[in-house]
Amino acid sequence: MLGYNASGELVELRKGTNDLICLADDPTQKGFSASCYHRSLEPFMARGRELRKQGKKQEEIVAIREAEAKRKKLKMPASPATLFAHSAPQENYDPATGEVREGYTRYVVYTPLATAASTGLPLKAEAPGQPWLMDPGTYRAHIMINPPRK
Repeated sequence: MLGYNASGELVELRKGTNDLICLADDPTQKGFSASCYHRSLEPFMARGRELRKQGKKQEEIVAIREAEAKRKKLKMPASPATLFAHSAPQENYDPATGEVREGYTRYVVYTPLATAASTGLPLKAEAPGQPWLMDPGTYRAHIMINPPRK
């Protein structure tokens, strides 16, 4: 499990026992956001964190990682890999107690280079909770599953 120390640095909080890497909430960001993802996604995720730390904007991060993946400098998963993210807005999170009220969990399955044709999935959700393919044909291609909010 990864998280943040008192200096705001990302550190290993606890050694995991399976193939998921969990990332604790960043206390410097508003609201709550924690995620777990398959170990095969760590090079992709770590590179994104590194580029953000360098001050790169999101569109730069996407372009850099795409170029590096194409050159095989950035290792991507050889098969589909899952990410789970749980979040809540600031008003639903108490950092003092760690209580998260009315949190929302979304599911993502990274499938580099997948397309609508290769998956049979639409490029946008056509009904609440329906899976759809985001960033088709790229190394960031992923299936989004956003359950309806309560």
